[in-house]
Amino acid sequence: MSGQLTIALLDRYEDEIRAAIRQVLPDGWTPVFARSPDEHPEILAGADVAWVGASPVTRRLLEAAPQLRLVQKLGAGVDNIDVAAARDRRVAVARLAACNAAQVAEHAVLLMLAVLRRLPEFNRRTREGQWAKELARARRRQLPGRVVGIVGLGAIGREVAARLAGFGTTTSYHDPVRPEPEVEAQLRVTYRELDDLLVTSDVVSLHVPLLPTTHHLLDARRIALMRRGAILVNTALGGVVDEHALAAALASGRLAGAGIDTFACEPPGRSSPLLRADGVVVTPHMAGATADNFPVVLRRAVANTEAFLGHGALPDQDVVWCPGTVDAP
Repeated sequence: MSGQLTIALLDRYEDEIRAAIRQVLPDGWTPVFARSPDEHPEILAGADVAWVGASPVTRRLLEAAPQLRLVQKLGAGVDNIDVAAARDRRVAVARLAACNAAQVAEHAVLLMLAVLRRLPEFNRRTREGQWAKELARARRRQLPGRVVGIVGLGAIGREVAARLAGFGTTTSYHDPVRPEPEVEAQLRVTYRELDDLLVTSDVVSLHVPLLPTTHHLLDARRIALMRRGAILVNTALGGVVDEHALAAALASGRLAGAGIDTFACEPPGRSSPLLRADGVVVTPHMAGATADNFPVVLRRAVANTEAFLGHGALPDQDVVWCPGTVDAP
């Protein structure tokens, strides 16, 4: 597809990322970058397409965008996009399925290791002049030999399982849709019901979308099922976990730690107990964000945009809702 096109980019990007975006755009495509959310209505009002990362796309914003035809998520989850409002406005919504599955999986394993090895604590102690080798021997734990439970065996969960195979873990999983037995064998994973997985796992790693059925999937009751001394890793979405119940389990010592990349409210307030809890490693919803992979994400966004505006077919796994398709929720 060629011609003039205005693309609204609602997220704030570093100069290097803006340059990468400009580099992949075809001739005639003009990116308009937001500097703050206050600019979103004005930018969308003149846009043909919106490319969105974490910024919310609300009904109010869509109603202020009369010529908008496509919202392309630069990721897999579309919980920040009002899909029903987009459908009402006849604005297509697309995602990039599994575009950062390997990157998120790598980060999930990184958090497991960082929590088990208490990396932030001993980084701090060493910088402060403490040579705490023997204390480390007493407090740090290893990943090999642990039982890891993966909740959600989609693209990311499978990538996590594949990486864990090299660590000598015993890995189980829960997912409403079980893969074929040969897939389970290849990934070296065993199916368990969710409550059973929580009871038997030393490490629980979450990889489910945020849906009405998964909101607070790990609530106080289920967190209480987890093994004493277990750790929780969340690189899914913050709303999947009852954060107050998690903070209480950490404060009581029932759970030994957590690796948290996503929060129910982002960024979390400074008073969030998860930011102050001992044994918790936190990152700013960055599991899928790498400079190496972002050009791949951009090229897929360009391909989807060209396909949609050129009346071609989007990849089935990327379609959230398009005019002429069966209505999506």
